[in-house]
Amino acid sequence: MKIDVLTLFPGMYDNFLSESIIKRAIEDKKIEINIHNIRDYTVYKNNQVDDYPIGGGGGMVLMCDPIFRAIEALKKDNTKVIMMTPSGKLFKQNIARELSKEEHLIILCGHYEGFDERIKSIIDIELSIGDYILTGGELPSMVVMDSIIRLVDNVISSESLECESFDDNLLDYPNYTKPVEYRGMKVPEVLLSGHHENIKKYRDSERLRLTKENRPDLLGGLKDE
Repeated sequence: MKIDVLTLFPGMYDNFLSESIIKRAIEDKKIEINIHNIRDYTVYKNNQVDDYPIGGGGGMVLMCDPIFRAIEALKKDNTKVIMMTPSGKLFKQNIARELSKEEHLIILCGHYEGFDERIKSIIDIELSIGDYILTGGELPSMVVMDSIIRLVDNVISSESLECESFDDNLLDYPNYTKPVEYRGMKVPEVLLSGHHENIKKYRDSERLRLTKENRPDLLGGLKDE
């Protein structure tokens, strides 16, 4: 998979690309990530990429021309173009799985007051990571990339992906490691039993319990009676 990111602040990605699973995926050539400065595609004086909103209002709006030029320079036949915006579709695990199968993604990061509306004419999907406002699309783009990249074949072990939060609309079950007892808190006996069927039943029940307690919306509002 290849990912091209369009941003006004390319330095924000330095640590993201040089740590942990993302770094290994790049080194192993499972993923290619290129960070592009939107200002490199402007033809306006002083590298201008934004202007005041027509009709009045606060803030600055990203202009059409630099964005169109950037996307047109990078886009191929197999490209899906993503815009990070608070007004986009809420990013969820099923979307991450779909995007992980793509060959080429362009991720457009906004800043300031937002985008000229006409830019949406060349966007395939608008995504938001939650109902809150950030200073720009850079952090959300990293969230989306991290979620997608870990699902790309052979980036992490398939065993690690077998049962995760949000599979079947349930949260993940609790995990434990050594020691068996710590400060009076013990690992549940069933996990020490070696009885795989009972362990599975316990974990399934815990997934349902945690989902009811913390995210009943995933169950259509189902709550304990």
